[in-house]
Formats: sequence, C-alpha cells, structure tokens
Amino acid sequence: MDVSSAITNRRAVKHFEPNHEMADAEIERLMSLAIQSPTAFNIQNWRFVLVRDQELRQKIRRAAFDQKQVTDASLLIIMCADLKSWDKKPERYWRNTSPEVRDNLVGMIKNYYSHREQVQRDEAMRSCGLAAMTIMLAAKELGYDTCPMDGFDFDAVGQLINLPADHAIAMFVAVGKKAQEPRPRGGQLPLDEVVFENRFL
Repeated sequence: MDVSSAITNRRAVKHFEPNHEMADAEIERLMSLAIQSPTAFNIQNWRFVLVRDQELRQKIRRAAFDQKQVTDASLLIIMCADLKSWDKKPERYWRNTSPEVRDNLVGMIKNYYSHREQVQRDEAMRSCGLAAMTIMLAAKELGYDTCPMDGFDFDAVGQLINLPADHAIAMFVAVGKKAQEPRPRGGQLPLDEVVFENRFL
C-alpha cells in the first residue's frame, strides 16, 4: 500500500476481532518501523510497552473506562517516553558519526535540555506522536487497523506497567483486525480554514 492510500484509509477503529493474533514477525516488523520515527537530536526518547498479557490488559481496560479496544485488539502498545534520555549516554545516539560531530551534538543536546523540564516533556510528547503515526501507517500497510487512545487514567496505568519515575505515558495505540467498519468520517475542514501563508490573517 502506498503512503497516500495508508493516510486516507487509516481510521480510528473501535471494534477489533478479539481472537486474532499477530505473528511475532509482524510485531517485530511493526516495531522496527516505529523506531525509524524522527526525534530531536536523535535522542530516541520513545519507549514502547507491548501489553500482551491478558490479565494485565483487563486491568488496563478498567483504567481506560472499559474501552474494549484495550482487550480486543491483537496488540496494545503503550507509548511512553524517557524524559531523561537526553542525559543517558547521549553519545550513543551518534555512534556512527565522527568524534568531532558526535562531541558537538552531545554538547548541543546538554545545552538544550538541561534544567528545562517542560521542554523535555514537550519533546517527549512530540516524539511519541510521530512514532504513533508511524505505527498506524505501518500497521495499515501490514493489513491491520489501529486506534489511537488517550481516554484512560494515566497514573493508574503507570502503576500497572511499573512506569519509571523519569518516564511519561503519551497515549495508547491499539492494533488489530477490525471487526466492523468505522463510522464515516465526520468531515475535514476546508484547506482555507486551516492552511495559512506566512502568517495568520
């Protein structure tokens, strides 16, 4: 499937076939594509928790206002971010470059993120959003549908997955085979209402 088709055919699916299982090779392929998602300074601050344990999924479903996608989808991905990835051996993010380039970038990383907690968090949310879109489009190419989700108790889910103190949850992405067609699109706003040249009018 080409990228344009994946974009236009992707929908937030609410009903999944609960008995469908994704092959390990499919999951590995999906996640291999997910880690190609861009991050600022290549800090790769996204972390993906693949929830496959059904008992844990049931507990997460209760923390997600009983949304059945949590348990019925073939795979539940909790999109998390390491807020301090910028400070955890950042030289490894540029190991394939020359020492000069690597040292310069590591210095830039530290200068940009040090003592700027809101910037760290904002960057994390952007990174997870980009990775989520990559997952949704890649899943579509693999013949799967998805549902991005943020309707859940973040603190409760964090406790259930042992979320480290320096991490944050951004959202869920449920992946699976749709059991029924989603509703028709609600309607996109016209381009002239959302696209501006140079500045707002």
